[in-house]
Amino acid sequence: MYESSPMIPVRAYLRLLIDYLRPQKVRVALLAVLLLIVIALQLLNPQLIARFLDGAVAGASIGELLPFAIWFMIIAVTQQGLSVLATYLAEDVGWTATNQMRRDLAEHVMDLDMTFHKQHTPGELIERIDGDVTALSNFFSAFVIKVLANFVLIIGILLLLWRENVWVGLGLTVFSVVAMAAMLLTQAKAVPWWTAARAQRASFFGFLGEQLGGTEDTKSNGGVGYMMYRFTNTIRAWRPTEVRGRFGFSMLWGASIASYVVGTALVFWLGSVLFGRGDLTIGSVYLVFHYTEMTRHPMEQIRAQMEDFQKAGAGIARVEELFDRSSSLPKAGSSLVPSGPLSVEFEGVTFAYDDGDGHADRVLHNITCAIGAGRVVGVLGRSGSGKTTLARLLTRLYDPQEGVVRLGGIAAPEADVEDLRRHVGMVTQDVQLFRASVRDNLTFFDPSVSDEHLRAVIEELELTPWLDSLSEGLDTELGAGGGGLSAGQAQLLAFTRIFLKNPGLVILDEASSRLDPATEAMIERAVGKLLTNRTGFIIAHRLDTVTRADDILIIEDGHIIEYGPRAELVKDPDSHFSQLLATGMEEVLA
Repeated sequence: MYESSPMIPVRAYLRLLIDYLRPQKVRVALLAVLLLIVIALQLLNPQLIARFLDGAVAGASIGELLPFAIWFMIIAVTQQGLSVLATYLAEDVGWTATNQMRRDLAEHVMDLDMTFHKQHTPGELIERIDGDVTALSNFFSAFVIKVLANFVLIIGILLLLWRENVWVGLGLTVFSVVAMAAMLLTQAKAVPWWTAARAQRASFFGFLGEQLGGTEDTKSNGGVGYMMYRFTNTIRAWRPTEVRGRFGFSMLWGASIASYVVGTALVFWLGSVLFGRGDLTIGSVYLVFHYTEMTRHPMEQIRAQMEDFQKAGAGIARVEELFDRSSSLPKAGSSLVPSGPLSVEFEGVTFAYDDGDGHADRVLHNITCAIGAGRVVGVLGRSGSGKTTLARLLTRLYDPQEGVVRLGGIAAPEADVEDLRRHVGMVTQDVQLFRASVRDNLTFFDPSVSDEHLRAVIEELELTPWLDSLSEGLDTELGAGGGGLSAGQAQLLAFTRIFLKNPGLVILDEASSRLDPATEAMIERAVGKLLTNRTGFIIAHRLDTVTRADDILIIEDGHIIEYGPRAELVKDPDSHFSQLLATGMEEVLA
């Protein structure tokens, strides 16, 4: 059952216009001047024709009439030229404002916590940032040139008609007010319908993006039928909202046509009556009919923009909703994390993931431990035990519901979040790679990092053979998702990124679980270099992965069941770690 949403208030429109047009105030002022000139020329030309007609009827000579014709052509050409210039400027202003909004929205979304991102699919967010904002692009450009300008044009026409005849002016004024009121009332009805359509569209693209991202798994596991079933149901749910939204367009179109028919009939009647009484000359009659015809175009333009404003209204509602969403991770902290190896402390940390429905099962229970600066900790546990959650808390992708995480003696919420993340480096199984060169993937598109520095880091990590194996070295172009690199090569690239970052804490989350044997020796040397004079946090299933660890932390069902120096735990036959060694880690922790 469709539930309507309230109409977007006018102040929301105006707030966006002011916020995103203020930086372009010079160009907006120039646009306003151009539009006023164009409007003045539009109103002037019919006056010349009326003078021409009255002169011709009165028997004026060709010499007396010719200047009117010449000025008419000059004004017409000038008007068209300035109209083209104003349209170009309006579109440029509009797209500049739109792109700034798109940037602000993307930055805001990136700033939101991971709970938000887990509750919204990439496809849905793309539709918000691109689809909804694109719907606003015409709003920014057209509001000035096609709405405000056309309102000014209509007012100018009405003033001139009042000047010609009071009854004509009064009649057309009443007609214009009634027509505008009808379209505004129609818009108020249609905006909620289009809002619902935009929401359903976002849901569809969210589902589609999710399914296309998992095409390989869907096909290999026989899930195509179910996917198409959900696809069909999603389209069916979208259809009634889209039909309702388009019906709103039809309502506006009908209101516009009805208003024009009534206005034309009124002018025909008034013109014939007043001309018959001698109150209007033939030139004045032409002016009345021409100006009435001129009102049709701005009325039609305003009607068309009302249709776009339906979309803009829905887009504004959803964009403002996204802007109003705040991160659950406050960024008020200003303390700076110290340089060098970082100590790590978990003090009574309890954490649960919020699924958005009010259900949150605890993943960590009262975790308390202290890791000395420069120590390498091997974190062991079954899948789902909470190992990766610890890593996410260290990078402050989440904050615990209870307790505190300290890095270098600084509580995570008290630290500047960007500074904290500069001091923490993390490598996972799935390395995020971009469709760009190896150089850009290594530096995250930072042009200040020189090739000499890159090569020095690669050489220090003993990864020169890997770089030489690439077809074009640093200029090797990678496909989307790292196409062109093996899983092992992607891991090597990720290690180089971390070394360039030079953090005080390095987190390896199953980072070597997908490496091929040929690459494993190379990566082991890189890991040794990476962990030198840094605190290490190695999450692993495999026994050989934690041989370099100074300490071992074993977690089970969100509880620490053992933590201590690896050498001491190995010697203690009653320790969990010693039993894991005897049993075989792959069997016990898989």
